[in-house]
Amino acid sequence: MNLHEYQAKELLRSNGIKIPKSKISKSVDETFLITEQFNSNVVIKVQIHSGGRGNAGGVKIISSPKEAKEFASSVLHKNLITKQNKPYGQPVNRLLIEETILIKKEMYFSILIDRQSESIVFITSGSGGMDIEEIAKKDKNSITKEYCKIGRELTSSQINNLANGLAIETKLLKKFEDFLLICFKFFKDSDLSLLEINPLAISKDNEIIAVDCKISLDDNARFRHQEIAHDYDWSQIDKKEAEAFHSGFNYVALEGNIGCMVNGAGLAMATMDLIKISGGLPANFLDVGGGATSETVSKAFKILLSDKNVCVVLVNIFGGIMRCDIIAEGIISAIKEVGVKIPIVVRLEGTNVDIGKKILKKSNLNIISADSLTDAAKKSVELSALKK
Repeated sequence: MNLHEYQAKELLRSNGIKIPKSKISKSVDETFLITEQFNSNVVIKVQIHSGGRGNAGGVKIISSPKEAKEFASSVLHKNLITKQNKPYGQPVNRLLIEETILIKKEMYFSILIDRQSESIVFITSGSGGMDIEEIAKKDKNSITKEYCKIGRELTSSQINNLANGLAIETKLLKKFEDFLLICFKFFKDSDLSLLEINPLAISKDNEIIAVDCKISLDDNARFRHQEIAHDYDWSQIDKKEAEAFHSGFNYVALEGNIGCMVNGAGLAMATMDLIKISGGLPANFLDVGGGATSETVSKAFKILLSDKNVCVVLVNIFGGIMRCDIIAEGIISAIKEVGVKIPIVVRLEGTNVDIGKKILKKSNLNIISADSLTDAAKKSVELSALKK
């Protein structure tokens, strides 16, 4: 679960990390009034869940309220397209208006989960304000990493190594250590998967300040952080993905034309792979889960069919926990309720599979049965080709 920069910074501030003075604006007039209050240059940043805002024109240093109003008019309530959210971009509903900071040194700092080493990894670089990928390309030796196993604490030597990698002045070592330990505790207590401060700055008056910040919370820990989850900006993700989340299943929109409804993430991935191997393109990843009901299947169909690119739907269900006859009834109910006009390819296996197949056959609907996953993928691709 991604947070906006202003939300991430407020969490940092509440944990004792210094951030620039700032205010949030939701309108052009409000932007004008807030800028007047600063009585100095400000930085205005669009608030979207995407990196690359600066290169896309979403960050600007402003020298007057009039200029602030013009900038707000050009970006508010429009989609900003960056290299990370192509092709549609994301809506700009808020602007973060901040004081400018006199910076002596810019750095890169992040904490994230490294699944390969089963550790929390700290990444720092003296080249702040750039994507870490760009830093690695230009000078990978400027990057310092320290790994900390889950349940362990950073050692003094690790803290010193991170400080040395950033060439922290001796007089600032204690401040940096305090900053590091606060961030580490915050990362663990908040169930974060990513905390990135870029740039992390040392100001002219020797304060360590988070100038920009990105935070991602582990989706599986939402229930433990209701106050954060409550303020999540659903406008930043695909409407179908948001609807699926609230319906209790996982959906990710893709750019193909074959809708997929599958139970189980692994089976869903295998289904998508076979569609591509067969020459087609999946329109989505959709896992209805192990306990799907007729109602769930109906909701899933509605979400799939709200994608105008979908010309065929492939339903691939293995009935372990789920019964194939219940799924068959759900498919028929959904087709009748939604008024499905496109072909539906169905592959069922598992509990009550024969009953499920009989139910589908007796329905006299536009349902094509498949004997195997490979057969289902091939039939779906063939049907999608006819629709082009």
